[in-house]
Amino acid sequence: MVRLSRRDALRSIGLGGLSLAMAATGCGTDEGESDMEETEPAVGPQAYTLPPLAYTSLEPVIDDQTLALHHDKHHAGYVKGASAAVAALETARAEGDFGLIKTWERALAFHGSGHALHTLYWTSMCPKGRGKPSDDLAAAIKASFGDHDKMLAQFAAATKAVEASGWGILAHEPLGKRLVVLQAERHQDLTVWGCMPILVCDVWEHAYYLKYQNRRAEYVDAWMGIIDWESANKRFAAATG
Repeated sequence: MVRLSRRDALRSIGLGGLSLAMAATGCGTDEGESDMEETEPAVGPQAYTLPPLAYTSLEPVIDDQTLALHHDKHHAGYVKGASAAVAALETARAEGDFGLIKTWERALAFHGSGHALHTLYWTSMCPKGRGKPSDDLAAAIKASFGDHDKMLAQFAAATKAVEASGWGILAHEPLGKRLVVLQAERHQDLTVWGCMPILVCDVWEHAYYLKYQNRRAEYVDAWMGIIDWESANKRFAAATG
């Protein structure tokens, strides 16, 4: 049986998904077996690849045909789409032509997020289930939700109530240092799940309107001259350390 190791998961999502896949191991991993010895660091951008499944069936919960189509066709499509977007953006930079910037940024967000979330989806399941929350996770669940059953009830309710297509997600929210249940409609809304912000520019109108009115481009050009790279360097070190 092929299992998705920690290293495989990190590589398959790409550098942007490190925070999401850090603790991901395949369902085929034996209890007590650890991938911690696989500490080979990823250097530079990594190609997006379709991770192998650690199991061949999730019957009777998910039928085998759906599982195969979902992984081999749908997820593979997100990998292909994310790779195409990365290549197109590389060409745009080389040629200095950003006429299709919105098209390719949207494509990267959609396909990249689809790839990241699907990679986590496969490692979120195991035939008949497996294990239980660690002591640390159980304590965090109790602190954030009251108890395990209340968390599961909220997770199930939120997931069922997602409008149209989307995801139910249990996540750690670092500012409040708590676990939260989130609904994601579609995949992305122009972001890739797991990315860790290094540098951000606010383009809500309240950030610039008194001085620049509707001249957002002028504001952004001016903003480029006040970037705090020392602060960005610290965030980058924390994200990659």
